[in-house]
Amino acid sequence: MMPRLQALLWDVDGTLADTEQNGHRLAFNAAFAEAQLAWHWNNSTYSDLLAVTGGIERMRAWAKQQQIKSNQFKSIQTKSKNQIDPLAESELEELLIRLQASKQKHYRRILKEQLLPLRPGVERLLLEARAAGLCQVLVTSSGRNSVEALLQHHPQINNCWQHWICAEDVQTKKPHPEAYVLALKKLGLPAAAAIAIEDSAQGLAAARGAGLKVLITAKAKPGLEGAAAIVDDLDAGAINLAKLQQFVD
Repeated sequence: MMPRLQALLWDVDGTLADTEQNGHRLAFNAAFAEAQLAWHWNNSTYSDLLAVTGGIERMRAWAKQQQIKSNQFKSIQTKSKNQIDPLAESELEELLIRLQASKQKHYRRILKEQLLPLRPGVERLLLEARAAGLCQVLVTSSGRNSVEALLQHHPQINNCWQHWICAEDVQTKKPHPEAYVLALKKLGLPAAAAIAIEDSAQGLAAARGAGLKVLITAKAKPGLEGAAAIVDDLDAGAINLAKLQQFVD
């Protein structure tokens, strides 16, 4: 027999709260402005960049896509459309580390200035799962500081978690399954006893790569094939533990 549902594995950004456009994007732009870079990510640009997980990785992809010009960084020259010379590459990495630190500072500030609410149904399902004795784990490609910045404003769910799996805990971020494999290992559970709750194609691929069934809480779009179910949000889909149990039966 298949094991009954014993754990929920939650993504954070876009799943627990709409942090991407109203939090992370604004923080990136503030960091760019502080560094006097002529970079700015509008909603559309940032939506496209979400295909790349991780802050430094996202900025690196953008920098190379823009074919960094010598008038932006004195010794950075592009040799071809897709290549930066080795010296420039090391300078770029140093820049990205500084930008990421600045971005994290601005993200914490933004969350202090404006509360980003949990998405519909998130608190309800978290508390229902806790009351039923299910294990719950955060599984995210964001850094621990970013997770703390969000959750400190939602203390009502802070005792719902057995573990956090963050960017610092893995070698390879989503869509690689490492984070979900680690979550299952920490719980000592097989994939058949858990469900991942995600909002993106990258998260879906990561969770499925670990053998998990996946509930997507986002509007249907290409790349989400293979999810156990897709709902706009947990309330709109009337998602409760009984319905989640059906996915693993």
